[in-house]
Amino acid sequence: MKVVRTAALALTLTLVGAPAMTESSVAQTQSVSSVTTGVLVILTAKANVTREQVMAVMPTEVRQTVQLYVGGKIREWFSRADGRGGVFLLDTKDVAEAHAIMESLPLAKQNLIDHEYIAIGPLLPLRLLLASPERPQ
Repeated sequence: MKVVRTAALALTLTLVGAPAMTESSVAQTQSVSSVTTGVLVILTAKANVTREQVMAVMPTEVRQTVQLYVGGKIREWFSRADGRGGVFLLDTKDVAEAHAIMESLPLAKQNLIDHEYIAIGPLLPLRLLLASPERPQ
């Protein structure tokens, strides 16, 4: 029950915090104080790339990806449900570092894949809990 309550609170804070962050003063304050704790990378095979082209590179790609995981640069990794790529959660301080890592891999070097980079950090609306005193329940 506590997990459900915590998840509901986080969702509520997200939904309540999002409209508030559209006001310029709140949005500026939050963006200045945001912390990047990782980068989400969405990998998508390019439209003109064949499965055979990707599979020819995969043994080397997988070995290098595992080395990054063992080295602590990849926190989590997933396959896309549509079968067109993957999603990595990298332990990097910014998008530039994540970009350098991903561009060093064989699929990127052979220009077979596109990457979308999203810097992530702590859920900003949770700071609302720290900004106001607790209210009695």
